[in-house]
Amino acid sequence: MLQIDGTKTKTPTSPRELIHSIGTTVTLQGAIYKIRTMSGFAFVIIRTHNTLVQGIYHPDFSEFPLELLKEEACVTITGKVVEDKRSKTGYEIHLMKVKILSSPIQVLPVVINNKNMVVSMDTLIDYRPITLRNEKERTIFKLQEGICRGFRSFLFLNNFTEIHTPKIVSAGAEGGANIFKLDYFGRDAYLAQSPQFYKQMMVGVYERVFEIAPVYRAEKHDTSRHLNEYISVDFEMGYLEDYTELMHMETQMLKYTLDFLKSNYAYELDLLKVNLPEISGIPAIRFHTAKEMIAKEYHREMKDMEDFEPEEEKLLYEMIKKRTGSEFVFITHYPSKKRPFYTMDDRENPELTLSFDLLFRGLEITTGGQRIHNYREQLSKLISRGMNPEAFDSYLMLHKYAVPPHGGLGLGLERFTSRLLEQSNVRYSCLFPRDINRLIP
Repeated sequence: MLQIDGTKTKTPTSPRELIHSIGTTVTLQGAIYKIRTMSGFAFVIIRTHNTLVQGIYHPDFSEFPLELLKEEACVTITGKVVEDKRSKTGYEIHLMKVKILSSPIQVLPVVINNKNMVVSMDTLIDYRPITLRNEKERTIFKLQEGICRGFRSFLFLNNFTEIHTPKIVSAGAEGGANIFKLDYFGRDAYLAQSPQFYKQMMVGVYERVFEIAPVYRAEKHDTSRHLNEYISVDFEMGYLEDYTELMHMETQMLKYTLDFLKSNYAYELDLLKVNLPEISGIPAIRFHTAKEMIAKEYHREMKDMEDFEPEEEKLLYEMIKKRTGSEFVFITHYPSKKRPFYTMDDRENPELTLSFDLLFRGLEITTGGQRIHNYREQLSKLISRGMNPEAFDSYLMLHKYAVPPHGGLGLGLERFTSRLLEQSNVRYSCLFPRDINRLIP
């Protein structure tokens, strides 16, 4: 009988630390990223789990034929670490021995070992399992990992509890038709548009909660900003005195996360040439005021008085950055008819809500606001919108048995990453995009 006690587990050698191992012999595992044959020797670039390592093949010290190596072959190599100040890592490895673990049976359909992937976005995604092996492409998602780590670290430090909520639900949190319907053993069920109901419920348990998880929107938008499945960073806070506490918390979270990236992801930031924004504070403007400012500044006619046009978001960003230097701006007090039924209306003007969006470099990345916590008030708003309260019995249980004043927000991870990297399309920051045209890979 095989006894499993954990003693044989191993952690990959970190190539970034090999600068401290000059003169020693090491063993590394990775894939052959690129072979450049020179006169009498060859450069062999190895893609490891966290960087590219330059290896040197030479008959004087390499105990195998160069022909044994193929690009994208998975290998275990043994070699001597030699100082090389011309290399980005400060060293190179003289390849002594190699063990082939796996070898490709076909030539790759796209070239992945150049600095940039020079292909269309559709080709990039069609061959995603392969194109993600490109150094820059994979670094996007390493940086996205850092963003999530920063968010989590900040939220834990601020007494939030991480939760995991159902993605198959009996009713949509946002209402409307943009919801995926499915057959659940003969009953109607839906894919969750957000964890809204559940994070509100959990405020009554933990006071502060968060979740980083997928959400689903059946919107038939084929634009550079829309996905039908995306990762939402949600948090909810109890015992609010004012909805602006939510904006203060998000501002602190973003500032903390950007500093976290500076400290822990400098390699990725440098490789992707990321222009990190500075946050000292984020300006907040009421929705109707912002609309008027855009109309006046850019001599535009105001058309949609319930939401922004994409072009207006870009113009607002340009104006705010010019006036304040901020690349972020909060927009508050959206019309009640444009916000979900659980959003608290402004006592001074019930046609407006205590809600907000956060725009980053001209794109909405966050929606949030204070929620209704009073049972009669929530019931009244459901009825006024022609909704059946019986369909929300389990949700209204929250209100019947008292829940503290609360609110929260949802941030789109792909949108935030995309704007941070100043990409033209949010799909570049989605591992395997799901939109109205794509279900594979």
